[in-house]
Amino acid sequence: MATRVRKPLFERLKQGLEEGVAYAQGELTLRTVEMPEKPPAIDAKTITALRSRAAMSQAVFARMLNVSPKTLQSWEQGIRKPSDASQRLIQILSEHPAIICQSVGLPAITLEGVEIKSGPKGCKKIVVKQIQKQ
Repeated sequence: MATRVRKPLFERLKQGLEEGVAYAQGELTLRTVEMPEKPPAIDAKTITALRSRAAMSQAVFARMLNVSPKTLQSWEQGIRKPSDASQRLIQILSEHPAIICQSVGLPAITLEGVEIKSGPKGCKKIVVKQIQKQ
């Protein structure tokens, strides 16, 4: 495997300055990228409430999120926290449950009383409201 040789510092500085001058003269455009927000936080109690609201067993809910039932159990017990990727999938499930169900081959569901609320410092959190029985 060939190793990559790094250019000397002077050449890298010179190239950077030349690119800066080209940008200032309008000869070069810089691409800007907006970063998406982090997935909303979710705690053990909320994961359990979300699964309950979806009327799914731990095995089915875990399979839908592509994690093992043991992993889901550890989330629900507060032993572990979902990865950022799992939190993003849970966010999508909270906002668009029919899409996730359709993607994994389950009948479409609706999740009443599930919303994402903004908290302090721009942090968001998934909230499952209590449904009052009549």
